[in-house]
Amino acid sequence: MYNTLVGVDISIAKSFLEKGELVAIPTETVYGLAANGLDSTAVLKIYAAKDRPQFNPLILHVANLEQLKELVISMPDACEKLIAAFSPGPITFLLPKSEVVPDLVTAGSSHVAIRIPDHPLTLALLSALKFPLAAPSANPSGYVSPVNSDHVLQGLSGKISYVLEGGPCRVGLESTIVGFHADEVVVHRLGGITIEQIERATGLVVSLALSHASPTAPGQLKSHYATAKPFLMGDVEQLIADQVSKKVGIISFKQSYLSLHPKLEFILSPSGNLDEAAAKLFASMREMDAADVEVILAERFPDQGIGKAINDRLERAAFNEKTTSRI
Repeated sequence: MYNTLVGVDISIAKSFLEKGELVAIPTETVYGLAANGLDSTAVLKIYAAKDRPQFNPLILHVANLEQLKELVISMPDACEKLIAAFSPGPITFLLPKSEVVPDLVTAGSSHVAIRIPDHPLTLALLSALKFPLAAPSANPSGYVSPVNSDHVLQGLSGKISYVLEGGPCRVGLESTIVGFHADEVVVHRLGGITIEQIERATGLVVSLALSHASPTAPGQLKSHYATAKPFLMGDVEQLIADQVSKKVGIISFKQSYLSLHPKLEFILSPSGNLDEAAAKLFASMREMDAADVEVILAERFPDQGIGKAINDRLERAAFNEKTTSRI
């Protein structure tokens, strides 16, 4: 067990990481659980702390394009366009890895997922280190991702050395993961950068390859973002009728369902702003999970822009109900 410290001191975080220890770092998407990405022993500690299956690859984080290029063999023109348009930012690139990247990071794949996060503290930390940071979300595997330091401590206190306090995450959803095949951009995970944005930046067709059963990139497992309480997604009026005997909580986009008498409701964006809804999603799921409700219901969001990524997270939270008998 560790005495997990919390602070804003980059030098403390740097010291722990150089010793092969784990540090939670803030990004614009979610908090990451970081270790030296070139040290397999340190990377193993990530899998152990999260109880994460080792067939699920990790993302490497770097400070700039120069550091990124040191870790990959090649980079297509479309990738360079996306880096110019969106990095630092919530986008991850799946590229052929160099020999310095351990197979443990990529789960044996010849490609590494790598990105430049958009958070001043973490960029300063990455600039001060001589190695990239492997960093999945800083929470027990399968649970709702953390978007502030309190969320990190709820799941990992005593298991890691330090939490670099960077405030709440601005985007609130994980990064979009993109790969490249011939003249096509392939999205392996929906996230903070939309398909429409990628198509505009590259001028190329974007296809989806969300391999939930056998992940080829981080964050693809179908059973993910699980709350401790039953989580259902769909037509809220029908769902609440089906759960009439239970204390129900509702997560919605902009509509109120108080007329249906839920125990609690969270409206993520009364003004109908999908970016605002995305930033509040994980925090609302965690708060609802801790509230005095028995079942959590969520409506389907507009399937456009970042709404696609919101629906992806909600569907995977609800998928856990299809594979358990908790109701």
